[in-house]
Amino acid sequence: MVEVEFGLPSSFDPFAESKESGAPGAKEYVHIRIQQRNGKKSLTTVQGLKKDYSYEKILKDLKKEFCCNGNVVQDKELGKIIQLQGDQRKNVSHFLVQAGLVKKDHIKIHGF
Repeated sequence: MVEVEFGLPSSFDPFAESKESGAPGAKEYVHIRIQQRNGKKSLTTVQGLKKDYSYEKILKDLKKEFCCNGNVVQDKELGKIIQLQGDQRKNVSHFLVQAGLVKKDHIKIHGF
């Protein structure tokens, strides 16, 4: 590698530390997003939960808790994704922390 005057290598990768970190789940976030549908209808998606969790049981509890419909979608790249009707971002975030599935600092909420 060629050294630059500031001491940084020429091919500096700012995300190299997060890739090299050996701690399990060090930077694995749970992403909670909202997708706009027709008009004022929306869809909340949850991705990044651990693979050993039973997504169907989590979905069942979420649906019962928030009185909404939902399903589990299998994606080739992203794995299993939970979809819920309506804007449930704050509710899902609070639920996952209360149930002890995810720590609060490992949740990223996206959207407006």
